[in-house]
Amino acid sequence: MTTTILITGANRGIGLEFVRQYAKDGATIIAGAREPGKAKELGEIERASGGKVRVLPLAVNHSHSIAQLKKTLGDTPIDILINNAGVRGTRDERELDIDGWMETLRINSVAPYEMARAFHENLKRGKDKKLVTITSWLGSTAGHGGDGYAYRASKAAVNNIMHGLSREWAKDGISVGIFHPGWVRTDMGGKSAPVSPEESVAGLRKRIAELSASNSGSYRDYNNQEIAW
Repeated sequence: MTTTILITGANRGIGLEFVRQYAKDGATIIAGAREPGKAKELGEIERASGGKVRVLPLAVNHSHSIAQLKKTLGDTPIDILINNAGVRGTRDERELDIDGWMETLRINSVAPYEMARAFHENLKRGKDKKLVTITSWLGSTAGHGGDGYAYRASKAAVNNIMHGLSREWAKDGISVGIFHPGWVRTDMGGKSAPVSPEESVAGLRKRIAELSASNSGSYRDYNNQEIAW
């Protein structure tokens, strides 16, 4: 029986690499992308997959889009849900951009929780029962050195939410992973980042494979180093 994986933000960067690597292993993948028609590389993987990769529209900052995906998938069992979609958010903090803050929190903090709630029953029906959120070490309160307040706050918030779900959903047999992917060479991470998407996702996949009730809710990086809350 193949593993069924739902991945958000699958059209580029880490999300696309997740699709690429899991597809190579023969997994059944539901790849969420804001505009599937413009996701060229993702479309190529879908066409070459023999029906095992399915690209569906998903804008995580809109509740109706999440609801539509849920309607499309119905009661389909999901083994692994990977909340990967995220934004860097407002960078110029000389002036307080309230709208930018709210959008950053909406996508990075609220959307992963909304996805988790929407697909809770699907995860319970799955065989692996793993809920994964890609976060950042910048969400560490202990490591906060100033600046990047909106992004840091959004990641600290989602860390807290996912840690809470790890406790609440333990009764359902669902394990929750909270993983920092490293500083990765993506559109968000920039060209000077030291970690390639291939290396990051290979490490993240190991962490996901190792995820269980014993380490559910812990905050770690792709190399399995624990991060201070």
